[in-house]
Amino acid sequence: MNYQSIAEITVEELAQRLSSGDASMQLVDVREPQEIAIASIEGFLNLPLSEFADWAEQVPVKLDPHVETLVLCHHGIRSAQMCQWLVTQGFTDVKNIAGGIAAYSILVDPSVPQY
Repeated sequence: MNYQSIAEITVEELAQRLSSGDASMQLVDVREPQEIAIASIEGFLNLPLSEFADWAEQVPVKLDPHVETLVLCHHGIRSAQMCQWLVTQGFTDVKNIAGGIAAYSILVDPSVPQY
């Protein structure tokens, strides 16, 4: 498989865009529901990577491939996999949230629990 480099966005950039009310982006969280129960950021659509088969064909319905799409997970590994897949599905502007929600908790919002 040809892995092209995926663009990244820092958690600081993410926080700035969330606080500005930027509605021009799609937010996807690929963590498990039990992870989201512990720590989450408002406004993300949950598509657990482990349930890929259940939602894969819904993606063109739920998401616009031509809108900037930011993908979140715990540390940035699963979200990078999701970004790769979205690119193969024709998504034109995909960014991995570097460091995931763990980095968000450390660098942006300590009220988001670590796990």
